Amino acid sequence: MSAIAIKDLKFYYSHFQSSFSLEILNWKIEEGEFVSLIGPNGCGKSTLLRLIVNLLKPNYGEIEIFDKKHHNIKLKDFAKVVAFVPQSNFSVFHFSVYEIVMMGRNPYLNLLGFDNVIDREIVEEALSIMEIEHLKSKGINEISGGEAQRVFIARALAQKAKILLLDEPNAHLDIEHQIQIFNLLKKLNQEKKLTVVSVSHDLNLVGVYSERITIMEQGRIKIDGNSKIVLTENNIKNVFNVESSIFRSEKTASVNILINPINF
Repeated sequence: MSAIAIKDLKFYYSHFQSSFSLEILNWKIEEGEFVSLIGPNGCGKSTLLRLIVNLLKPNYGEIEIFDKKHHNIKLKDFAKVVAFVPQSNFSVFHFSVYEIVMMGRNPYLNLLGFDNVIDREIVEEALSIMEIEHLKSKGINEISGGEAQRVFIARALAQKAKILLLDEPNAHLDIEHQIQIFNLLKKLNQEKKLTVVSVSHDLNLVGVYSERITIMEQGRIKIDGNSKIVLTENNIKNVFNVESSIFRSEKTASVNILINPINF
């Protein structure tokens, strides 16, 4: 079964100052896949994620989640299936880390809006997975950007959704925590059959962790397929306008990319 299915999708910003348009004719993500979206800035990666999570509405076409059309899924039910970690999170309110993560349980709260023992256990589990238990009493605006990123991923985990969409989840994180985040995502993908779609600019992380890569360019899908097929020196040159050298692991399916500066 397809976790996400998009057909004949067209989107454009209505104000006259923008000429950007996005057109996806046929794109499916199967349940349990780990897919990375890559491409130059402004190519439509974040816009596509926002369309999938209903933050933007398409002008034409259909988006289906597990064979159900967007408009047929109630908001609370949608939140139990799809979790989204946006590129930038900022709160004008002084919520604690614990309160932020507990927000991931909102779709499951009773009519009075009170959490129960199960909700609290799930939140504690998410805090533990992201190694931020020691921060739970701190205000979200009192911690670093990297720590906050882990908080919002923990909130998504607390939703217990089947699909996890992430817009640059490694932003603001040091190398150690970038690897920890992607190790966790891969583990959840393999053990829990969690469907993961991640936007990233780090081609090496993409090459190591993603089994499938979709390259976007100017609001269109340019290349889509297995990482070995997609991550080639020619494709990187054509899409990103840089020279590179590709090294493939003999023991694993991972791909390592060395960017070659041509002006030095």
